[in-house]
Amino acid sequence: MAEARVRIRIGGTEDVPAVLALYDGAVEWLAASGRSGQWGTEPWSGSPRLTERVRRFTELGEMRVAENEGDLVGAMRLGPAPEFIPSIQEPDLFLEALVIDRRCAGLGVGKALLDHARTEAADKGISLLRLRCWAGGDQGLVRYYERAGFVRSGRIRRDGPLGRWEGVILSQRLQHSDRSSCPA
Repeated sequence: MAEARVRIRIGGTEDVPAVLALYDGAVEWLAASGRSGQWGTEPWSGSPRLTERVRRFTELGEMRVAENEGDLVGAMRLGPAPEFIPSIQEPDLFLEALVIDRRCAGLGVGKALLDHARTEAADKGISLLRLRCWAGGDQGLVRYYERAGFVRSGRIRRDGPLGRWEGVILSQRLQHSDRSSCPA
């Protein structure tokens, strides 16, 4: 398949159902592939807590959505680090909840979203992009971000509705002249 022609924009509340459908598809795929530790086994659309989380991201202007030929094919949240993430002594932009329509896997949607995050950080004069990701399973998600230029900068363990969640914090130092250096 050819690489997707992706357009990134700020997501609004009208995008919440489509974004929840992306997360539902990802949860189904993750659970079927033995990776339910990342986002559980239940659809996000059936959880008032997760539905409100996505709605809050849009209301705060932190949701970014990726479109390909008019279809919503990816999403992520960009904003301040969540309160449970260790603080650092410099400004950063925090990326979380990146999700791609499984039908578009390998078509460059994730790369487009990561490139957009880099550009947005650079436009704000921020030279550090951070994220957290699940560190369980076969470590495939961690390797994906490492191939995209992120390095491990911490670990996190958190008790939540799905039990104990273990992850890593990954960081990428940005050069303001290099706004899209994602090889993945």
